[in-house]
Amino acid sequence: MSGAAATSSAAGLMDRIYRHQRHIYDASRKFYLLGRDQLIAGLQPPAGAAILEIGCGTGRNLVKIARRYPACDCYGLDVSAEMLATARAAVARAGLGDRIILAQADATGFDPRLLFGRPGFDRIVISYALSMIPPWQPVVAEALRRLAPGGSLHVVDFGDQSGLPGAFRHLLARWLALFHVAPREDLPLVMCALARAAGAECRVGAPYRGYTVHAVAEMPPG
Repeated sequence: MSGAAATSSAAGLMDRIYRHQRHIYDASRKFYLLGRDQLIAGLQPPAGAAILEIGCGTGRNLVKIARRYPACDCYGLDVSAEMLATARAAVARAGLGDRIILAQADATGFDPRLLFGRPGFDRIVISYALSMIPPWQPVVAEALRRLAPGGSLHVVDFGDQSGLPGAFRHLLARWLALFHVAPREDLPLVMCALARAAGAECRVGAPYRGYTVHAVAEMPPG
């Protein structure tokens, strides 16, 4: 399958899944997409920084980021046109259309100059998106490639739940599978390996008894 065909296939799948769910996504997910606000609090970007969210979905995180860091410019990309429609509406309601720019793109390969008119970003966020993207490793590699010197990549997603009861892990896996979501248990190892290959330092945490994984990769200053 060609790159364009793969992108079209991924976009079509996401549009089918979220065509109706997007209207209740934030309300239904807030109880189990843990760690998103902690990730946002940990960004700590300098004034004038550019912040990109890959897989921005409904725009929930971008609106919170823009409000928390008013001296920064925010960008979001998603492969799903349906989700981007919801994100654009959320951004407009928040009155942040002048500070949040959205674009449709495949996260495994995108041109920030073409999409946003800039070469890279000071902070990149990926929140509960890698568990929905089958070729997720290239997404991490692409994000690292798009970081500016001194920039950092911040990832939160489902962890291995190693500190939680087996019955809970089984039920969660079955529930997530209904939405084509699969926790990436090797995410910490893979992200740290990709970070080292890119010249970045990586640190990983497993909050909530391993329910989530929170990883940060930091590029050296230029």
